[in-house]
Formats: sequence, C-alpha cells, structure tokens
Amino acid sequence: MNYKSLFLLAVLFFLNGGFGSAQNWTAQRITDVENQNLANTWIDFVKEFEVEELPIEAVASIACDSKYWMWINGKLVVFEGQLKRGPNPKDTYYDQVELAPFLQKGKNKIAILVWYFGKEGFSHKSSGQAGLVFQCKALDIISDQSWKSRLDRGFENTAAPHPNYRLPESNVRFNAQLGNFNWVNPNEELVGFNPAKVVGSAESAPWNQLVKRPVPQWKDYGLKRYPEISSLPFESKGDTLVCLLPYNAQVTPYFKISAEAGKLIDIRTDHYRGGGPENVRAEYITTNGVQEYESLGWMNGHEVRYYFPEGITVLDVKFRETGFQSGFTGSFSCSDPFFNRLWEKAVRTLYVTMRDTYMDCPDRERAQWWGDVVNESGEAFYALSPEAASLTRKGMLELVWWQKENGVLFSPVPAGNWDRELPGQMLASIGYFGFWNYYQNTGDQETIEQVYDGVKRYLDIWEIADNGILKVREGDWYWGDWGTNVDRQTLFNTWYYLALKGFRNMSELLGKFEEVTQTEQKMQQFKTAFNRVIWNGQEYRFPGYEEETDDRAQALAVVAGLVDPDKFARIYELLQSQKYASPYMEKYVIEALFQMGYAEYGLERLKERFSLMVNDPKSSTLYEGWGTGVDGFGGGSANHAWSGGGLTIMAQYVCGVFPVEPAWKTIQIKPQLGNLQFAQTANETIAGEVKVRVAQINGEFRLEAGIPGGSTGIICIPDSCQSVALNNKTIWKRKPRANSYAHFVKRENGYLYFEVQNGAWHFVGK
Repeated sequence: MNYKSLFLLAVLFFLNGGFGSAQNWTAQRITDVENQNLANTWIDFVKEFEVEELPIEAVASIACDSKYWMWINGKLVVFEGQLKRGPNPKDTYYDQVELAPFLQKGKNKIAILVWYFGKEGFSHKSSGQAGLVFQCKALDIISDQSWKSRLDRGFENTAAPHPNYRLPESNVRFNAQLGNFNWVNPNEELVGFNPAKVVGSAESAPWNQLVKRPVPQWKDYGLKRYPEISSLPFESKGDTLVCLLPYNAQVTPYFKISAEAGKLIDIRTDHYRGGGPENVRAEYITTNGVQEYESLGWMNGHEVRYYFPEGITVLDVKFRETGFQSGFTGSFSCSDPFFNRLWEKAVRTLYVTMRDTYMDCPDRERAQWWGDVVNESGEAFYALSPEAASLTRKGMLELVWWQKENGVLFSPVPAGNWDRELPGQMLASIGYFGFWNYYQNTGDQETIEQVYDGVKRYLDIWEIADNGILKVREGDWYWGDWGTNVDRQTLFNTWYYLALKGFRNMSELLGKFEEVTQTEQKMQQFKTAFNRVIWNGQEYRFPGYEEETDDRAQALAVVAGLVDPDKFARIYELLQSQKYASPYMEKYVIEALFQMGYAEYGLERLKERFSLMVNDPKSSTLYEGWGTGVDGFGGGSANHAWSGGGLTIMAQYVCGVFPVEPAWKTIQIKPQLGNLQFAQTANETIAGEVKVRVAQINGEFRLEAGIPGGSTGIICIPDSCQSVALNNKTIWKRKPRANSYAHFVKRENGYLYFEVQNGAWHFVGK
C-alpha cells in the first residue's frame, strides 16, 4: 500500500469520529473514592478478568484526564497514552489500542496508571475531574465499579520551584518508601485498592464528547544507555552525574541504584531553564536496597543531570526517547557543509517540537503557536514521512474549533489560560503557507471543507478602509515579530493578502465560484491599493511608521505576490542592508530573494544570519533568537520550531522541489543552486519517493530526478544552456526537438520547462 492510500485511510479513520462521538459508549467514567482532583494526582486502576478463547482483535477505547500508562499481564502496552485536552474548549480525546497480542488464556490483568495534571497551561484545558474511561467490546469490558482503584501515594509534589505557568505538567516526585510499581504485575496482591467510584457516563460533563485520537501513539525507542557513560557501577560522592544525550530529545530518565532509605535524588536536564523560567524536573526518594526507577514525565535537552547523594551506588543509568510516530525519510546534502548542518539541525529542531501538538519549544511552554506551526508543517513535508501531516491536520481542526463566537481565532490552542489573538500569526495560519500548503501536499479536501467556514468567519473580521487597504487593527497582542523595527501594519496587510490567496484557492476547490470571483476582485483591488498607499517610491512603509525600514515587510510583500518585477532590484538592495527579522521571519526574507532570482545572495544571507547557531558544537537544535539567553528573544530558548525555515529553502528552492498539483500529482523541479556546485534531496511524499540531484560543474548543468508512479514531473533547465539532453538523447538545441519521453512546455523567466512522466530521468544541459 502506498503512502497516499495510508494517509487517506488515516484521514477516514479520523473523520469517522469527526469532532464528536465515534461509537456507542456504554462505559462509565471512574475515579478513586478519595480526593482525586488535586493537581498532580496519580491514580492506579486495575481490572482482572478471564479469557476463554483468545480474540483475533480486541480494540480498547481509552480516555483519561490527563495521561496514562497501561500494562497487561505485567507487560507495558502504552507508554504515555492520551492527548492533552482538547479538540475544542469542551471535549476530550480518546485513544484506541489493540490488546489482542498481550492477552493470554485464563486469568488476565489490566493495570492503568493515570496522571491528572489538574492545572492548565498553554497546551491543555483541564476538565477539573480526574478519571478513566475504558471500553473493549471484544472482551466485554467497560470501566465501572468492578474495577479497583487507589490514589498512588508514591507520587508526591516537589517543593518550589515549580514549572512556569505555561506548562500544565508538574514536577514528578516519587517516594519509593510509600509506593512501587509491583501492582502492575500478574498475581501481585492489590494492597490499598477499593472498588472504583463511578462519577458519570463516558460522555457526561465535564469531559463531554470523546473524540478519536487523530495522531498515532508515540514512537518508543526503548531504554538505552547514554553514549559516554562507561564507569559503572560507582559509589556517588554527592556529585551530579552529567549524562550526554546523542542529540536534543524528548526523554524519560532511568536509573538503577543500591541505597539506604530516605535519600533525595534530583533529575533535570541542561534545558531546565531553557527559554528563561523553570520547566520540568524530577525527584526520587530512595527505599532500602537495590531499586530501579524511570521518571514518567518527559523532559528534553542535550544532557540529563542526576544528583545522587553521597553513599548511593549507581548500578546503571539509561534514558528512553519517545517522539512523534513519523520516519526521518527526508535527506539533503550539498557542496557546502554549512547547509548540510543547517538541514540536520532543522530536522532535529522540528522533531523535538512535535508531540501532542506542534510546539514552539519543548521546554518553556510546549505550546502550539501557529506562526511556528506554519514553518514546521512546511518543513515536515520535506523531512519526515507522510504520517507527520496528521499533526498539521489536528492543529488546523483545533484552531477552527476553538474559534470565538465573534469569529476571532487565537493560538496557542488547546489552552486553559490563554485566549489572546496575534493577528499576523492567525492570518498566516489560514492562508497560503498554512492551511493551503497542507492541502497542496496532501490533497485532503475533507479537512479543507471542515475549516472553510471558520476561515471565512475570521476573514470577515478584517475590514477595508477607504484607501483600499486594511483598517488598522491591533488584535489582543500587537505583535508582528520578535526584534526591532517591525512595521506591523504592513505585515498584517501582506499576511491578509496571503490569507485571501489561500481562501480563493479553497473556494475554487470546494466549488464556491461566487466566492472565487469576489475574492479575486478583492485581491486585485487590494494589490493596487497596497502599492499606492504603502509603497513610497523607495520601499514599503506603512503611513505613520517612523522606524528603520523593515526587511520582513519588503520580503513578505514579495512572497505574497504584491510586488511586480520592476521593484525587485530596489528590494534586493534593501535586503542587503536591512537585517532585523527574527529567525521566524528570516525564512520569508530568504524565500523572497530566491523568488526574485537572487539565489547566490539568498544563500549568503542565510549562512550569515544562522552561522552562530548552525556552528554551535554544543547544540543539535536551532535557537529562538539569534543567540540564546539574554542574546535571544523571549527568553532565548535553544530549540525553537520557527527557526527551521532554511530546511524548506534547501528543498523547495535550492533543489527546486515543489508540488504544483495537490498530493504531488504534478511535481515541479526548478533548482537554484546559487554558487553551490551540487545539491540533492529526497523524501517520501504522499505520492511516493521524490529524488533530485543537481550539479553545475565545468559549464555543464546536470539534473537527475526520480518521479514516483502516477505523478508527472515538470523539469526546469536554465535557458542559458544551448543544448539539453535527456538520457543521452538531445531534446533541445536552441529549440525543442521531438522526443517521446519529454514534452517541451514553455520558455519562461530564464528556464526551459519539460514535462516527463514517472521514472528516473537524467538531464544534461550545456
């Protein structure tokens, strides 16, 4: 089965649930009889049952607030199940898990540990009620009073400092004198358990409707030893053991020790203060003897730091990496090692900012800011396998389903303590680089249908002034970008035009031709007014803006399509001197340079701007700002999703790979090597693998392309070539020659366009 079939099946899987109930729930919501709704509460649930005949399939539907771990007959089945709430402000996600491989004839035991956050943040909406819903039709098991439960007294709260207010997670502290994990094992006596307390039906308030999880369970890489830890065992002298990770990752730390009771072990990473304020850490209080423990709340960083008190014998230390279930199928390399490192760090930055949602950073806030998501989702189509698109789709639906009654969109969502609109980011999200780019790469029309009305409602908020551009509107947070010299109103106007462009395409896709006509007219009028009001003859500058010329505003006007070629030379001149964009907006600056034909300077500026972070030997990820800490923005985290836009530039512009027809049905390859000798990229798209290698050496231009089955390729060769050969047969010599393999399409803007079908092709231009 190809990737397109797999993706469409995943879409249908989600659509069967929609944003509502996907099945007939008979299960009840259960919790413990004691006070279970305090923040950072952990509850143990157990169900023992008999199986006479082993089923071929036994799919369980499971929901909780907020996370769970599940064992069957002592074997770990789910490591950190459940998505953070919620798909909308009221409802709750649920998982589906196949249990059949873990069952045995006779007596069976399901053990589920639930972690109730009990507080809100920028990525989670608390229901206010801890609990569990479980339903498996094949086993005739539902959550009810027949389950056993107890508060897990091994889990405690740490002393201050606690994680900052953006995070719903608490620090995780486990007291091995008060608890253990033996209860998950078969035949273990259930001490302290009582019949579970029923608090309502599965879909009663405050959990409301249960929505099928739209993304896969996490990829579990298993427990691994740290690469450079070899001197084990050893007796601690009260020092901190620093364990290097192979790269910045989402990890849960593990240790095995021999100790006396009552000693406090502290675990944190080098990113504990990543982005400024405190993030998550862990503690463990020892019992007597040999013991092992894995702290279940994930943290991230390049180092895990264990403080072992004096006298503890450290027998082993390991880590478990978990992350989004997608493959690293994309690749890139070129003749300049700098850009190879940029790609590698961008991929790592992307992956460490993917989990329940796309996030800006995995330490300070773990929040789905949509300016970041636009960049992330674009990168994923070139770097990761098609499964990554499900996280983009989830984010799109959440954004629209959290829309306010007055039509305002805001992010991050899901959120419990945030509801402020950033106008520029919202326009970016629904526009050409956001929602429409998702469709262009996936061909998922169903999702466009689901978000369309929400997009229209948001666009209707924006009004046109008498001068033909937007009426000044600041939103809740008047923000255009980090840094200085931000011409916000010019940026808002360009983002608005890109939103119209995306909406026009969506309208055409859905057959809403009256909207298409109206939007095209609006765009034409708006472009004229934009250049009349904001272009002052030398630059784009909003009336009343008095700071330095904003490079972002010039660049975004170019990529939006608001700038005619007669202004390119002047904007190129400005982009050589004005350098105020953050790493987030720098992607659009470089993109504008490539679109205007200044590839060589585009690469030069990309290298100049990102050199500090790309050349940093201590970091495998890209920064939030141009430096870290006080030299960065907003606290200066060392791993920020929005900084990876160079990855998209490498694949989409340097190698020139772009789907010009949705779902990669038609693939354009229009490389711009600048001063590189060669560049190559490949990835598994929804249509199959696309491969490109381009070289310019000794006056020859060579392009090798692999076009997947069912797709068509549009190959663009510089028209400076006097002759072009395809698979050693001349197809162009000052004019096209008849050829049964390649069809000459056109000569335009410095390129010769040839159409080929699927297969492997080798072009040589001289």
